[in-house]
Amino acid sequence: MLDVTALLRYGIGFGGSHRTTLFGDGAVGAAVVLDRQGVLPRAIAFLAEIVRSGGTTYAAALPEPVPGEAAAQLVCGWLQSAASVVRTVEGDQDVARWLRSVAALMALRLTYRTRSTGSGG
Repeated sequence: MLDVTALLRYGIGFGGSHRTTLFGDGAVGAAVVLDRQGVLPRAIAFLAEIVRSGGTTYAAALPEPVPGEAAAQLVCGWLQSAASVVRTVEGDQDVARWLRSVAALMALRLTYRTRSTGSGG
């Protein structure tokens, strides 16, 4: 099982190959988990804007960063992990960029699922 919390901590904190893994495997894993929780891509895209505007620490303190209790707890853990290593505005931007990547992957999954079932396109 992929540990997105650890990937965020190391990917944001250390960069390099850790960041590559975060934006690759980590983004895909997060997208799948959130999709299974019923979170819509737009909720994650909105959260990315909150992180971009207010910072990772601010977003980590939100009581419900995404709809749904289980998903909110999961995402809070991810944000708290990232906030523990973010020290600069650039770090916040990296977290926001990662969230946008997750949202984009979720949107692709949703689009493909809708098209393959014949109900959207």
